[in-house]
Amino acid sequence: MSNIETVVIVGAGQAGASAILELRANKYEGKIILVGDETHLPYERPPLSKDVILNPAETKIEILSEQKLADLGVEVIRGNGVVKINSEAKIIDLQNGDSVAFDKLLLATGGAARRLPNFDALGKHVYTLRNLEDSQALVPVLQAGRRIVLIGGGVIGLELASSARYKECNVTVIEQGPMVMGRSSPRVLSEFLLAQQRLAGVDVRLETKVADCKLDGEEVVITLEGGEELRADAVVYGIGIVPNAQLAVEAGLDVDFAIKINENCQTSNADIYAAGDVATQLRADGEFRRVETWENANIQAGVFARHVMNVEHPVENPAWFWTDQLNINYQFVGDMAAAEWLVRGEINPELRQESSFVLFGVTDGVIVGGITVNAAKEMRHLKKLISKQAAFEADKYLDISQDLRKLVK
Repeated sequence: MSNIETVVIVGAGQAGASAILELRANKYEGKIILVGDETHLPYERPPLSKDVILNPAETKIEILSEQKLADLGVEVIRGNGVVKINSEAKIIDLQNGDSVAFDKLLLATGGAARRLPNFDALGKHVYTLRNLEDSQALVPVLQAGRRIVLIGGGVIGLELASSARYKECNVTVIEQGPMVMGRSSPRVLSEFLLAQQRLAGVDVRLETKVADCKLDGEEVVITLEGGEELRADAVVYGIGIVPNAQLAVEAGLDVDFAIKINENCQTSNADIYAAGDVATQLRADGEFRRVETWENANIQAGVFARHVMNVEHPVENPAWFWTDQLNINYQFVGDMAAAEWLVRGEINPELRQESSFVLFGVTDGVIVGGITVNAAKEMRHLKKLISKQAAFEADKYLDISQDLRKLVK
């Protein structure tokens, strides 16, 4: 689209970086300006709870180097976030007082940790994990023998529990709900995840609420609803995120907790787009849903770039994400709310890192979801089965003597 001269991307994370690569891959020759409030160049977020903590010196998380950005012809503004969007004038105002004009604007501002004010009030010894500085701050904290309490048994909580155990910390996880990873996994897998954590020495407390917290010298004292007290050297909490959507609210865009976008990632202003954790997208079923995954950030960035360039979108693949915990790789695809889950292989928590199996999620006789545990090579077959809405045939798909690849035609 030759009439577009400047694309401005606000947010130098996964979605922002992917948008740059997609724009140039689709032959966009106009000006690209990347604006980030962090001083870092775009970097990967998944390693923050794992490799950055366990191997900080060897871990490389940068997505786009300074040289690569220069080669792509991108102007980068770092450590100077946006304070206002003037949608009518097509101008953004920066913290330092400068203004930047745009023809198309992508908001890829991600999210911030949902706060626990009672813990925040303690100041020291309380941490969250959303950015590189947060991860780096935890490196000296997670030391052998230290008592670490993690509040929240979601993906981040369990990944941090794994990292803390590798560093020989004494770890307790407090989860208010009845399951770990309850929002993103079926019960059969949640029970396996729970067993792995407990076998590794993690004290996981389900259906547990915090009544109070205080500092006692250099200890954090946590009082549970039943009256029990836990003493910790450090507390890390992860109870979800709040989309960084305030700029959109103040600009008059349609926002409902997150920024509402259509199938092309456009907001209520056709020249302003959003992607990643900050966006809730209109789905094929007519509902708006937000997806917090690495893959979703990439997909939406690609949709934005192709729409700007008037290039047709590819057929959408079923949603996919992964987590690595205690040397076990888990991959998820499709609908985690499937009516029933059936196992290919054997679920034996005692096997620990040697565990390997596949779960099929089935609704009304159709394969709608899949999970691999230490069986990553099977994931592409599950994706194909879900995409083609294959009927589930137990005698075929649960027979481990048959090659799953050959069953997918």
